[in-house]
Amino acid sequence: MEITEVKVFPVHEDKLKAYITIVLDGVFVVRDLKVIAGNTGLFVAMPSKKRKDGTYRDIAHPLNKQTRTLLETKVLEAYLAEIKKNSDSGGSNQEDELTEETS
Repeated sequence: MEITEVKVFPVHEDKLKAYITIVLDGVFVVRDLKVIAGNTGLFVAMPSKKRKDGTYRDIAHPLNKQTRTLLETKVLEAYLAEIKKNSDSGGSNQEDELTEETS
């Protein structure tokens, strides 16, 4: 499996930083991944659906750590590139959050 495209849709909310759409092998799309600022840095949340009991369940997610790491790396790199492109100062503290999480 290869992630052939990552589209970033930044938002300006407290913890939610962006919605993400990914394309797998150029033929399968997954929408509504989220980049979230957590207590230890940025992370990627999978698309989920609210259940009748108020809990959330992932609709799609990686089945192993290697795939999750690949997905998170690609998504966060695309997110940071988009933020940097849109930033007048040439950088942001989100880069520091990513560094803290991946250390």
